Amino acid sequence: MDEKIKQVEEQYLKTTLSAMNQSLTDTELEIKRTNKNISDVSKSWGDVRLKTDTYSGIVETAMSVRQQQQMLAERENSKSRAERRYEVLNKQIHNPYFARIDFSESVSESGEPETIYIGLGSFSDDDNRYFVYDWRAPVASIYYDGGIGPVEYLTPDGTQKANVTLKRQFQIEDGVIVTLFDTEEAIGDAMLMNALSGESSTKMKSIVTTIQKEQNKIIRNTSADLLFVQGAAGSGKTAAVLQRVAYLLYRYRGKLTSGQVVLFSPNQLFNDYIDQVLPELGEQNMIQMTFYQYASRRLPKMSVETLQERFELDHVNNRLALAKGSVDMFNAVTNYANSLTRQGMKFRSIMFRGEPFIAKERMAEIYYQYNENYKLSQRLDATRDTLMRMLSSRIGTEMRKDWVDLEIENLSKEEYDELVGAGRVRMGDNEENDAAAVTRRTQLGAGEQEREFSSEKAERKFLAKQITTRALKPLARQVRRASFLNINAQFIEFLHELPRFFDLAAYQLSEAEWQTHVEHVVANLKNHQMSLADTTLYLYLYDLMTGKHGERDIRFLFIDEVQDYTPFQLAFLKFSFPLAKFTVLGDLNQAIFTKDNAANLQEDLASLFDSERVDTVKLTQTYRSTQQITDFTKDILLGGQDIEAFNRNGEKPTVKIADNETELLNKLRQQLQQNAKDQDSTAIITKTLADAKLLAQQLADKNVTLIQSENQRLALGTIIVPSYLAKGLEFDAVVIWHADWTRYAAEDERRLLYTVASRAMHRLTLLAEKSVTPLLDHVGAERYEVEK
Repeated sequence: MDEKIKQVEEQYLKTTLSAMNQSLTDTELEIKRTNKNISDVSKSWGDVRLKTDTYSGIVETAMSVRQQQQMLAERENSKSRAERRYEVLNKQIHNPYFARIDFSESVSESGEPETIYIGLGSFSDDDNRYFVYDWRAPVASIYYDGGIGPVEYLTPDGTQKANVTLKRQFQIEDGVIVTLFDTEEAIGDAMLMNALSGESSTKMKSIVTTIQKEQNKIIRNTSADLLFVQGAAGSGKTAAVLQRVAYLLYRYRGKLTSGQVVLFSPNQLFNDYIDQVLPELGEQNMIQMTFYQYASRRLPKMSVETLQERFELDHVNNRLALAKGSVDMFNAVTNYANSLTRQGMKFRSIMFRGEPFIAKERMAEIYYQYNENYKLSQRLDATRDTLMRMLSSRIGTEMRKDWVDLEIENLSKEEYDELVGAGRVRMGDNEENDAAAVTRRTQLGAGEQEREFSSEKAERKFLAKQITTRALKPLARQVRRASFLNINAQFIEFLHELPRFFDLAAYQLSEAEWQTHVEHVVANLKNHQMSLADTTLYLYLYDLMTGKHGERDIRFLFIDEVQDYTPFQLAFLKFSFPLAKFTVLGDLNQAIFTKDNAANLQEDLASLFDSERVDTVKLTQTYRSTQQITDFTKDILLGGQDIEAFNRNGEKPTVKIADNETELLNKLRQQLQQNAKDQDSTAIITKTLADAKLLAQQLADKNVTLIQSENQRLALGTIIVPSYLAKGLEFDAVVIWHADWTRYAAEDERRLLYTVASRAMHRLTLLAEKSVTPLLDHVGAERYEVEK
């Protein structure tokens, strides 16, 4: 690079850093001022006088309190904004920007040129002079999408044209330019190579400086209701989607918060792996959960099938799994629920003191007394209203019963005082809200007035009403929560009645085979156990029965590893988040749970959306692994020719074969010593959790961490992890334990082998007993080395 150019850039960096340091000083002073203001407001609370003698006094007091609260909230918000600005700027000052582009707003070269620098966030001084532009700004798209010459980029006002005359990339560390170079490409290979050659970490990092053109399409898409990203292992699809979240929060600032964005990830371990990406970009994390968490939290009394059980113990035959996970099954549940508007809804009696208070037969009469035009939700609301009126009307009857007299006689002094001080309590309310109630509570609390009764009869009547109302409150709660609907019985009834709504023959299932399966499901239900597939059916039926309309405040929904979802589950999520735009990403070659059932997943999901608002992006270039590892792993697949390796050289994968387990363990220890010497983080990936636990015992190495639960955190150094928990993660070196016929023999395990092998960045070792897995028969011998 020309020395004069370097001097110019160093001067600009010096000017930028000077302005940033001044801004840091000013922001620090602002934080101190707001802290003093908050302290002053807090001290002024003593000036608020409490007036509770009259209604007007209570209102005046409430207004004074409210005013003080608002003043305090304003100052707290000012402090939070200043602290956030200080935090972002303090981080950015070490690496203020990573790129420069020179361009003119005209496609002709005669246009007036403009220079902008691009960084993790925008920075301008008090005179509104922009030193750095946020990478998410519309104009920054020029840097990612094109080379030198005419380009187009999208803005909120539409497509703009520009002519790019310079693209310069920087590597700045602690305020010093380490390297800078000009390029005609979107992102120069030198910068990308530098990013990819680094060591793996227990936390995913931002890819802002190396976003590729196809990834930029994913990040900045705002038109699609469904954005389907199909990407090979290591293609950067997850990283791109996290940058997309950051972009959307920037693009819709003031209209969208991180609490309106949900990410469904493959497991909790992965959530921990990615949880620093958005904070690194100056944004708060979105809501993160697994589908298991989303489903199981709604059924706290049910033991829902875990990730491990789904992978290792779920042996439902392929035809049954395909049928239960289909869109046809989703439609069958919908049609069955619609039939309940006419007949068939199951109820349970509301019990009180060991007897039916409102019998289920009476509930059915009430539920079906309305005409057929009533939807399930309207019918339920009307039934609730009727039942609440029935409860209220029974208070007078229950007050005169012997059990109430007995309760009054057995009241302790504390219980009596509590009832008398409680005042009038309406069905379903906690307390009165009128001014008189406020006055009475204040007076009783101060000991200024005690309740007096005109007669013993009046006292008995008052106490009887309090006791009865309190006793009936749980029943009112049951009515409000629709607990009188017998969801378990309804679910079982649906399963038995399914052949009326679902073509079993289309899935090569007989009715006898289905009914046998139903018996198995019912037995599990009685033991409070349920598969994840059945849980989704159960919840969807429940939501239809109770008229739920989903979580309507969520605006964007992201699903990672979408190939491990069934079409039914995706349709259920579409129903549950009706106003959200969906971004789903995955690799059909890594479908280790749904396996062949994922073949038509993209078409099934797209059918749930308007076809004109569905976009698909396919990422074939993989960046995670060296070319040698990528060429090896793609040959494991029977259709991996579309996967393109990034030109980063390394050693060939190695297959090490031993005659027995003891010798295999010795080879593993030798490999771990070599990896440690090379300072590589290593993941020993076993097929099952049982394998992982046994291997940890056999190694008995305190420097090796066993990951046996998705709730653990990744550890530095060497870990042992079962295959299904390794999804989405990457490591410097991977050792596949027992890569032989004992673990990887069946054809339906081909995708699993590909998935675990593609976790490796720089080194891949396969350890096999006696002979390597037959799933490598299609891999060219030149792709790997064999050591015996």
